[in-house]
Amino acid sequence: MNYKYFTSESVASGHPDKICDQISDAILDAVLTKDSKARVGVECLATYEQLVIAGEVTCKHKIPYEQIARSVIKKLGYTKKAYHFSHTSKVKVAIHHQSPDIALGVDLDGAGDQGMMFGYAVNETEELMPLPITLSHRLVEKMDQLRQSKKLNYLRPDGKSEVKVEYKNGRPFKVNQVVVAVPNDPKISNVQLYHDLYKYLVSPVLSQYGYSIKKSELIINGTGRWEIGGPASDTGLTGRKLIVDTYGGMSRMGGGAMSGKDPSKVDRSAAYAARYIAKNVVAHKLAGRCEVQLAYVIGQPKPITTSIETFGSQKVSQPALEDFAFRKLLDLSVKGIVEGLNLRQPIYEPTARYGHFGRPEFPWEKIVQL
Repeated sequence: MNYKYFTSESVASGHPDKICDQISDAILDAVLTKDSKARVGVECLATYEQLVIAGEVTCKHKIPYEQIARSVIKKLGYTKKAYHFSHTSKVKVAIHHQSPDIALGVDLDGAGDQGMMFGYAVNETEELMPLPITLSHRLVEKMDQLRQSKKLNYLRPDGKSEVKVEYKNGRPFKVNQVVVAVPNDPKISNVQLYHDLYKYLVSPVLSQYGYSIKKSELIINGTGRWEIGGPASDTGLTGRKLIVDTYGGMSRMGGGAMSGKDPSKVDRSAAYAARYIAKNVVAHKLAGRCEVQLAYVIGQPKPITTSIETFGSQKVSQPALEDFAFRKLLDLSVKGIVEGLNLRQPIYEPTARYGHFGRPEFPWEKIVQL
């Protein structure tokens, strides 16, 4: 880790891309509730007064796609016509069955796609996640709470955070700057918005991690004002926030997004397995920083690549590290991952906001007891 500064961003639950991610994963959860072995690959596009749901679902039961989408949109706060996107906007559904060519391999417990996935962990935070993305997630999560609880009832859905961290000798030293963007009622002055977000949002979140910034180090709404957010202002797509979903740019990235995909798709399940391995390596103090790569071939059950990098922070021999990472922790066949991490349960909608990693409620975040 040779960066002097590192910046990561996150987005609020009402961000257009996250609306789409949450609808895709809400549909996945609904399908898995009915049929745990169903195949799902669903993507959404949200724009001015319209949502499109498209993809492949192979399930024995009828799923109320439109109803699920409207429920998610309403829950996220898009209930006013002034936003030009709401739970009453037009919804188009274009869902068909999974390709029989893909099913040939998946039916035999092979991977639902080819590709490479990365997992990462570092001892910068209690969550074993990089500090910049962790702070960014907590800021947008708190922003949503302030809006939903009506503590700051003038905030509107959508929003972003950005955190710049200074490093010394490869370790976080201080937070240099925080950027917050959030749409708000135009009746609220910029002075009040700045005061309230510094007092109720930024200061409490940073203090939880032992950091602080001066008011002059906080930027609110870089263009000066932001009144209407959401898909009417910026089209949303499922799977477009891969860096937000993972490690804030501090780790390498695989080729595929995660939301809207059942666990036969290794874009999702193997990304979780790689994080599980990396986190346990760091948690058991075998290394202070760890990145794991897995790679799969469509239709085939086992990875063609299992690789690990510790950036000079390794505490044990390479054979001992690889034995722990790739043999003791988890069977890395597709079936082994799905069953070992219990991934055929409806747990996915919450992953589509505030990041898939660093949250103890998910099975890939568990630390094994040896």
